[in-house]
Amino acid sequence: MEHNGGAIRAILIEDEQAVRRATAQALELGGFEVSACASAEEALPLLLREFAGVVVTDVRLPGMSGLEVLEHAVAVDAGLPVIVVTGHGDVGMAVDAMRAGAYDFVEKPFSSDRLLEIALRAQEKRSLVLENRRLREAWTSHPELPPLVGQSPAIERVRTLIHSLGPANVDVLINGQTGTGKEVVARQLHAASGRKGAFVALNCGALPETVFESEIFGHEAGAFTGAQKRRIGKLEYAHGGTLFLDEIESMPLAMQVKLLRVLQERRLERLGGNESIAVDCRVIAASKADLLKMSADGQFREDLYYRIGVVSIDLPALVQRSEDIPLLLAHFCQAASLRYRREVPPWSAAQMQQWRQREWPGNVRELRNFADRWVLGVEQIGALPAAAGGLAPLPQQVESFEAGLIAAALKESDGSVALAADRLGIPKKTLYDKIRKYGLGAAS
Repeated sequence: MEHNGGAIRAILIEDEQAVRRATAQALELGGFEVSACASAEEALPLLLREFAGVVVTDVRLPGMSGLEVLEHAVAVDAGLPVIVVTGHGDVGMAVDAMRAGAYDFVEKPFSSDRLLEIALRAQEKRSLVLENRRLREAWTSHPELPPLVGQSPAIERVRTLIHSLGPANVDVLINGQTGTGKEVVARQLHAASGRKGAFVALNCGALPETVFESEIFGHEAGAFTGAQKRRIGKLEYAHGGTLFLDEIESMPLAMQVKLLRVLQERRLERLGGNESIAVDCRVIAASKADLLKMSADGQFREDLYYRIGVVSIDLPALVQRSEDIPLLLAHFCQAASLRYRREVPPWSAAQMQQWRQREWPGNVRELRNFADRWVLGVEQIGALPAAAGGLAPLPQQVESFEAGLIAAALKESDGSVALAADRLGIPKKTLYDKIRKYGLGAAS
């Protein structure tokens, strides 16, 4: 389990002082900031919708019971993970807790490692829930603005730069591999700038050299054969707003000279015209190439590089922020589910671990395409790595088949573990263990 370096928090409710002290210490050693409470009544004021951590509560308490704490927590926020501590062999109590919405349970006596493992998993889920909630709220406020998804230190640094550079009237260079989200960052910078004009995007790599000047600077009627009327170029169209020049490394050298002059003087002349026109637009350029190296090789103007690269933002490859993959995948699958009107098929913890270890050469864009295929059901066939004979290793095939049967039984039982266990002909405790093993989530 990785987290973004911020504090992870836990509310612990345990009436026995020695157990409370030992449990709090175990959680603190695992990185949690612990609020230890001797009773449910003491903990209730801490159970807030915005609480970013997890709750660990004993079932048997003086006054309100742990199950009543759970009921209260679910009422406050159904996404708040509650881990219930039960007495040894108290299966009925554990089943009641899971039905009532507990994230998981542990039986006394339990090892510190066991509790910490569950608490860290619950914390990861809580972080995902809160981040998804934040993304939904951001989308509601600005439905046209693509979100910058992630909680890794690398992406938090990018957010900090966007926040500080957005309002500054300075041109920016964004460096990053294909698919790392350069246009997303450019749009976020435009939104943070408060500029009232349009966000205008132009992919320099997609323009034939013959139309480059007309596209960027515009032209007057009769400037060339076929120019029957005046055309406003992208720079002029972005007046009062932001011009995003993607793949600027593809811009012809002759156009680089003209762009440099516009950036220095903030004035342009349309092709075939003599009038000098003032332009007030912020230019954000993006490149997947090393522009400084291209400058040294004579493939990109050094003076333009230093003009647009006064301030730069370097975007991490997806492999450098693999801890963001669960959140990114959940976000993209949710969007694909709405787009294709399909339910999101479940995945196992083992599959997610494999995806986090992939290279993803196409970065976030490749992951988004993967999410589309997953929701459409065409990715599951190859979800497990193939052995030499073209099939997944037998143990993985068996696990995949078993996980599918359990997921189907839970769905048919409306999430009731007791009913699913009856359908499958296995003890409830065994089913709980397998649900945890395959990462199928807490059932009720």
